[in-house]
Amino acid sequence: MKRILLGIALAWLASIGLVQAQDFSALARVEPARSHVRATDGQTEIVLGISQPVPFRAYLLDGPPRLIVDFREVDFTGQNPADMNEGGALQGLRWGRFRPGWSRLVAELPGPMRLLEAVEETAPDAALVRMLLEPVSPEDFTARVGAPSSALWDLPQPAVTAAPHRRQDGARPLRVVLDPGHGGIDPGAEADAQSEAVLVLTFARDLKEAMTRAGMEVLMTREEDIFVPLETRITVARAVGADLLLSLHADALAEGEATGATVYLLDDAAQDAASQKLAERHDRADLLAGVDLSGHDDAVAGVLMDLARVETHPRSLRLAQVLAGAIKAEGLKMHRHPVQGADFSVLKSPDIPSLLLELGFLSSEADRVRLLDAEWRKRMARAVVKGVESWAQADAAEARLLRK
Repeated sequence: MKRILLGIALAWLASIGLVQAQDFSALARVEPARSHVRATDGQTEIVLGISQPVPFRAYLLDGPPRLIVDFREVDFTGQNPADMNEGGALQGLRWGRFRPGWSRLVAELPGPMRLLEAVEETAPDAALVRMLLEPVSPEDFTARVGAPSSALWDLPQPAVTAAPHRRQDGARPLRVVLDPGHGGIDPGAEADAQSEAVLVLTFARDLKEAMTRAGMEVLMTREEDIFVPLETRITVARAVGADLLLSLHADALAEGEATGATVYLLDDAAQDAASQKLAERHDRADLLAGVDLSGHDDAVAGVLMDLARVETHPRSLRLAQVLAGAIKAEGLKMHRHPVQGADFSVLKSPDIPSLLLELGFLSSEADRVRLLDAEWRKRMARAVVKGVESWAQADAAEARLLRK
């Protein structure tokens, strides 16, 4: 049966659905014994034998004159197009895969020609794509060139996407993003000429060095005293495929209300007054930037993020508990409630275990002294590294079990 190209063939493609059509991948193969190019009685015939029918289209282009045939999809592997060009009927012939899921044949014509026929003759286990051309005047040829417009064929190139990030299983170094809070136009808490932004950056540098020596891959959201929006901090962690995001702070609350280190993980229902005050401080970076995207997720995105957190939140909780235990084991001062939940924006990445570590509080004189002490910072960095290493080993073991 014959199907006229730009009518029935494209209608058939539409009827089976574009999504289904996109599933084809090199299913049809060229059969050289049934393929040829011949010039007879002033006409040129191009016949392509293939192992099964496929959607195709044919059209003319100029500069130089040539016939273009697009297929969805034909495997030309191992075939030499010159073997088809009997007697040099064409100036040249080439073919191949020109983008994912699509193949193309290009026939360079001896001069201006028109396409008399482009059909596909089908059989149960084979097909012939046949095109017939004849010479025309340059003016007639010019009026016929150009690809027919069709949304079914003129599709954009598939978006290039990164490979999905897999949960760490110990097969490679742990990838950690350290996030020194505040910075630049947002100095954070201030006391006795000390700013939170500078103090946590100093500690982050020490911690990065300690983690790197322990064999971890470490990236910081800022390496100097600059402003980084909260949304960007999470984006950086996701872009590098982080296994852990650890945000570092040293805020300020009324004396007696907060002293010592505290580990926070996400709890959007947290009602603790101190946590709410800290959330206002930590999240003001978004207000300074003039953009606050919290609370504006669409329904579908919200559901997907909640599903991701079903796995991520328990991992963050275990990390918080292990990290608090390591800090205590080092003999360092901790808040009377060492692990707490809070609605901090930087903890809201649904697919990356995330914690916020309050190293201490600038509102506490004792904490200020500790934060300025290089030896204390060294001990705290050592405790954090031990805690992260312990968690990562158990987390990797669980990941390997889940994949079995």
